[in-house]
Amino acid sequence: MEKKISVVFSRFFLVFVCTSVLLFSSVNRLKKVDIVKGELRLEFTNLYDKKAVKKLVLTNPYRIVFDFKNTKLSYPNMAKYLDKSIRIAQFKPTTVRIVIENSYPYRCTAYQPFGSKRYYHISLPKNRSLLPAKRFKKPKINIEVKSVPIVKKNKAKIKIIPDTVTQNVRKYELIVIDAGHGGHDTGAIGGGKREKDVVLQIAKKVERQLKKRGHPVYMARTNDRFLTLGQRTRFADKKKAVVFISIHANAVAKKSAHKVHGIETFFLQNTRDARSQRVAARENKSVLKGTNKLSQNVIVDSVLSGPKIVQSNKLAIDVHRRIITNVRSKFSGVRDGGVRHAPFWVLVGASRPSILVEVGYISHPKERQRLFNPAYQELVANGIAEGVDNYLDNRKSEIDF
Repeated sequence: MEKKISVVFSRFFLVFVCTSVLLFSSVNRLKKVDIVKGELRLEFTNLYDKKAVKKLVLTNPYRIVFDFKNTKLSYPNMAKYLDKSIRIAQFKPTTVRIVIENSYPYRCTAYQPFGSKRYYHISLPKNRSLLPAKRFKKPKINIEVKSVPIVKKNKAKIKIIPDTVTQNVRKYELIVIDAGHGGHDTGAIGGGKREKDVVLQIAKKVERQLKKRGHPVYMARTNDRFLTLGQRTRFADKKKAVVFISIHANAVAKKSAHKVHGIETFFLQNTRDARSQRVAARENKSVLKGTNKLSQNVIVDSVLSGPKIVQSNKLAIDVHRRIITNVRSKFSGVRDGGVRHAPFWVLVGASRPSILVEVGYISHPKERQRLFNPAYQELVANGIAEGVDNYLDNRKSEIDF
């Protein structure tokens, strides 16, 4: 009897050890983040080994950085500011980074509650001071910096010699804007309106907004002409653009035209989502002529594991959030279609962070009317420009690490 109990116990222990090893070694997901009682509380989908957490303390400004290895965010928009002093991002494909910034050093305690290995708590400073607002303001295009005046004393008079330096803070951040379709390729058509026309109108407004912020901008097309896939992306690499943005308008069949609407932002990734596959197939149709299925798959697979995918996801989140906020400030009933991923071929060619913005459904009567409204277009364009600036500012913060 004792021998049987021993055998059963040994088997149970073996299963327990194997299960624990499997749970701790596989890629985990950060399920939830909250600020409770002065702590940042993290919840994971599976058991998490606290030994996989790497902590760094950086200065100027003072920051405490936590890297969670073998971890992914459960959904993209978790990577957002909880407030101005806390940042969460998918830093690497399997590393989630959390940064806590404060105006002064403090003793930070990080621990797992007893018996709760799916949770991880990080203490925050007691009198938590948010970052200075100026750190998050949009930089002006031309900043006039005046040095301290040089004062020369003379018996007769005092002469002040000013020194003025003007600099453009964005002059090296080239943005490439691609207005989808063009020429013989009209794109989607709804109520007699053509996708190729509205996306070019919006693209030109985005160009103006970005130039106001000091960015040099290259337009893939500025008139009604068709471009091949290579033509749309080649310039982004040639001129070392920091961002590539393709602008499109969505559409569905007539039977669903009155129901489906909203703004969606995509980054490159394979997907099983039928809706995303349908959108990608429609947009890809005109640029994939002459390529077979095998060559398409080989090319897509070669870029999906690259570092630009993570950055493209972050860019999509920043741009999408600003578009939705801007448009909803003036128009009601705007549907947030979210940040999604799909194998868009126009995003494959550029080795830059690249996104595709579906600015609305041209097949939906009300949304179609808005899409051709200059005020609505301006809000979308401004949102894209603001999102690009947010992304680049956040990216600089990451590089500072």
